Amino acid sequence: MGEEARVSPLKNFVAGGVAGACLLLAGHPLDTIKVRLQTQPKAPSAQYVLYTGAYDCFRKTVSKEGVLGLYKGMGAPLAGVAPMMAISFFGFGLGKQLQQTDPNKPLTHTQIFLSGCLGGVFTTVIVTPGERIKCLLQVQASGGKSRYAGPLDCAVRLYKAQGIRSVYKGTVLTLIRDVPSNGLYFLTYEYLKNVLTPEGQSVSQLSTPKILLAGGIAGILNWTIALPPDVLKSNFQTAPDGKYRGLLDVLRTLLREEGPRSLYKGFNAVFLRAFPANAACFLGFEMALKGLNTLAPSW
Repeated sequence: MGEEARVSPLKNFVAGGVAGACLLLAGHPLDTIKVRLQTQPKAPSAQYVLYTGAYDCFRKTVSKEGVLGLYKGMGAPLAGVAPMMAISFFGFGLGKQLQQTDPNKPLTHTQIFLSGCLGGVFTTVIVTPGERIKCLLQVQASGGKSRYAGPLDCAVRLYKAQGIRSVYKGTVLTLIRDVPSNGLYFLTYEYLKNVLTPEGQSVSQLSTPKILLAGGIAGILNWTIALPPDVLKSNFQTAPDGKYRGLLDVLRTLLREEGPRSLYKGFNAVFLRAFPANAACFLGFEMALKGLNTLAPSW
């Protein structure tokens, strides 16, 4: 238990950054597909739908824009995801450190869940503006005409038009989406790591396939909770100003127009992405943490 005992938020921060880059490279193509499916215009009848599903959207995007089309809008999340995951893992590490009275006593499930929730609170501050910009940029590409030159242009123009409130549009939704799901995400991962560890072995010796499995399942569970608020958020953040009065209004409109199933729009794309992306994320995290423990044991 030696190296496991002391949680270092700083190491978590650095390793989290590596995790974020791994997550993005494995998952961004399906994220583009998810947002395009979630926000495609409602068609009067089935044959006029722009994309029939995840695979169809993938095919059309690649044939029209090449493979790099799937990595559209990746600059903003890469600049955001690495620091964001760094802060998420930092919040998680800090939460663990704050609640850890005795280094030799493992934390309870509730404590791990709350530590994960703290990570979610930390990231919302960064995530909200980044997601608002990402969704606007991803949608404009499929709409044909470009209003914004890029992420920075989009941020500056949102701020000029309506100040910081416009940049932070969707904060409450982001909190609702990220805090509980983040808690569950880390709890699932830690729980599965312990379950997959053979009797008498330390969790830190877990094999790569087991880390991938634990991370992948954690990612899928995370999205099961996070997807409905995510659909609401994508619609709220990309809607013209004044279309929705607030959160409940988006929910009511979606349920009225498209029924409860609309809350799981982009479901296939998310679940296809969640496994490899989060498996890559946690593997990157564990490998970076091992490297840091070797290089800078005293941090």
